[in-house]
Amino acid sequence: MSLLVVGLSHRTAPVGVLERAALTGDVPTRLLHDAAATATVAEAALLNTCNRIELYADVDKFHAGVAELSLLLAHHSGVDLEELTSHLYVHYEDRAVHHLFSVACGLDSMVVGEGQILGQLRDALAKAQEEHTAGRGLNELFQQALRVGKRAHSETGIDKAGQSLVTFGLEQVAAGAGEIAGKRALVVGAGSMSSLAAATLVRVGVTDLLIANRTPERAERLVEILGGDVARTLDLVKVPQALADVDLVISCTGAAGVVIKAEDVAAAVASRTAPTPLALLDLAMPRDVDHAVHELPGALLVDLESLSHAHAATPGAGDVDEVTRIVADEVTAFGAAQRAARIAPTVVALRAMASDVVAAELGRLDSRLPDLDERSRAEISQTVRRVVDKLLHAPTVRVKQLAAEPGGASYADALRELFDLDPAAVHAVSGTPVGGRPQPSGGGTR
Repeated sequence: MSLLVVGLSHRTAPVGVLERAALTGDVPTRLLHDAAATATVAEAALLNTCNRIELYADVDKFHAGVAELSLLLAHHSGVDLEELTSHLYVHYEDRAVHHLFSVACGLDSMVVGEGQILGQLRDALAKAQEEHTAGRGLNELFQQALRVGKRAHSETGIDKAGQSLVTFGLEQVAAGAGEIAGKRALVVGAGSMSSLAAATLVRVGVTDLLIANRTPERAERLVEILGGDVARTLDLVKVPQALADVDLVISCTGAAGVVIKAEDVAAAVASRTAPTPLALLDLAMPRDVDHAVHELPGALLVDLESLSHAHAATPGAGDVDEVTRIVADEVTAFGAAQRAARIAPTVVALRAMASDVVAAELGRLDSRLPDLDERSRAEISQTVRRVVDKLLHAPTVRVKQLAAEPGGASYADALRELFDLDPAAVHAVSGTPVGGRPQPSGGGTR
């Protein structure tokens, strides 16, 4: 597997570019299929979150793969290729694995150490499997990334180094608009991020919570989970009027345009009598709340851009170094296992060839010595097989060890040449057609 990652995130692109590049509706699915259909790609997966868009692909040509995936990202995001290229990053093979493992551990998140990314990675793999663009290679890679992320959270204090984006955002709100407990709140949206926001608000002491969503049934389900004594639904069209009756608004929808307009916020602020500003936490990408709200007196807008600046000023956590070491160790182990696995079909083919040779020679012995008694025949057969096993044991064990090291693929080539192994036999063991690549499938454990 030759892993290639092409993407952009909050680390390489300003919020304005991420906002214009955001993939919504059926665009992510179409991008995934187009990526998997390119000539250089055998498997593909897409990680699409509020602050990153990353294509993961198993490619057979590096430069062609970079060019094709970059072009697809530009085409589907609607951002001009020349502009987009200046914000893209590219990782290949071990560096790509290192990047994915770092992402899984929360090291590359806007809020370092947040655990929500694990669910997003799990969803990305499930989507690729559902669309039949991921096969065995990406399945194994993403499953290992999830294990590495869980290990980082269980063995270190990385959770203390960072929080969820919701928690960090509420901290910024509290710093500018006072304690969250006791506030009247409105959550717009009922997806995973909005649900997390609503649950967090209840946990920190909000006792009057409105939930508005494009699909009322999802809002009703969320209210049922939270408890009807705390939360109630609100028709989405009534959100502008409701702004005057709440102290805090959290919005995270999948809408392509502005959901909360500056003029509606201005009207709500004008009718408020509370001494604290109307606080709005916008966690959507593209943004839900009009950017002009930043300029309104009496309103406090915290969005992904301001969260990025705020987190950049926070001190780093001591556990980050420990997680970084875990990632480095896991990348080394994963690479060694992958390289060792590549030689396994060659070793199996070699042993199969040896077994065929033994069988042929024992058959010839039977024809030459037809009167040989069964006991003698069995002893000869066992002796011949034991000799072959002993001759092959040391080289096959050693070649597996050598193959686990960087550049180890050459040892498999040498083994095939030395023993004149039929390429078709090797490919039959690995499931790869001669001159081809394994096709993606929807199989694998989720």
